[in-house]
Amino acid sequence: MASTDIKAKTDDLAGLDALDTVQTHRTPLREIIVKKVLPPVLAVGLVLLVWQVLVSLKVVEETKLPPLSAVWDSLSDMWVKGTLIDVVWTSVSRGLLGFLFALAIGTPLGLLVARVKPIRAAIGPILQGLQSLPSVAWVPPAVLWFGLNDAMMFTVILLGAVPSIANGLVAGIDQIPPLYLRAGRTLGATGLSGARHVIMPGALPGYVAGLKQGWAFSWRSLMAAEIIASSPDLGLGLGQLLENGRNNIDLPGVFLAIILILVVGIAIDLLIFSPAERWVLRSRGLLVKS
Repeated sequence: MASTDIKAKTDDLAGLDALDTVQTHRTPLREIIVKKVLPPVLAVGLVLLVWQVLVSLKVVEETKLPPLSAVWDSLSDMWVKGTLIDVVWTSVSRGLLGFLFALAIGTPLGLLVARVKPIRAAIGPILQGLQSLPSVAWVPPAVLWFGLNDAMMFTVILLGAVPSIANGLVAGIDQIPPLYLRAGRTLGATGLSGARHVIMPGALPGYVAGLKQGWAFSWRSLMAAEIIASSPDLGLGLGQLLENGRNNIDLPGVFLAIILILVVGIAIDLLIFSPAERWVLRSRGLLVKS
C-alpha cells in the first residue's frame, strides 16, 4: 500500500515537472514561415492593395500618391542602370560599420555605468538624455566638425546608437538576481572574468533588446545624415536618393526610396537581431512552442 502511494506521488510530481518543462527544440522552417513570415507579407499585400484601390478610384490624386506601376518603373529603371545595388549597399555598409563602432563603444560604457556608482551618477542621466535627443540634431555640428565625409556620417550614427546600446546593457545588468553575482564572486569570477562569465550572460536579454534599438537608431541617424548632408564625395545612398526625389519633384522616386529604407531596416532586424533574440530565449528555456 505504501509503495502504491509513493508511486502515485511520483507520478503527480512527474506531471507537475512536465507542466513546468519548456520546450526548447528548434522550430521547423515551415512553421517559422507560416507564423513569422506570412503574416507581415499578407499585411504588406493588404497595404499595397489599398494603395492601388485609392489610386485607381482617384480617391487620392496621383500628385500625392503615385500608382504602384510608377514606383515599379522607378525600381526597374534603377535596376537596368545598375545603380540599385550600389545605392542600397552604400547605406547598408555605412549603417552596419557605424553600428559595429557603436557596439564597441557602447558595451564597455554600459558595463562601467552599471557597475561603477560614481560613473553611473555622472553619466547615467546624460545617456538617458542623449537617447531621447533626435539624431537629426547632431547632423549640423557633425558637418561643422568634420565636413562632408564618412567621419561625419559615423559620428551621427555613434551619437544616435551608443546611448541605446549602453542603456540596454545597464537595464539587463540591473535585472540580474543579486544571488548570481554573489555566487560568481564566491567562485572567483571578479573583474573581467566576472563580466565575461556572469554579468554579460545574465544581462543578455536586456543587452539584445538594446542592440535591436541601437540598430534602429543607427539606421535612422544615417538616413537623417544622408538626407541633410549631401555631397558627390559621399556617394549616393538611400537618404540621398530620397532627397533627390524631392528636389526633382519625383514622387514615385520618393516612395521608392521610402520603401527601400523600410525594407532594409526590417531585413537587417529579421536576419540578425531576431535570430539572436530567439537564441537567447531558447537557451534560457523561454521559447515556448504555442
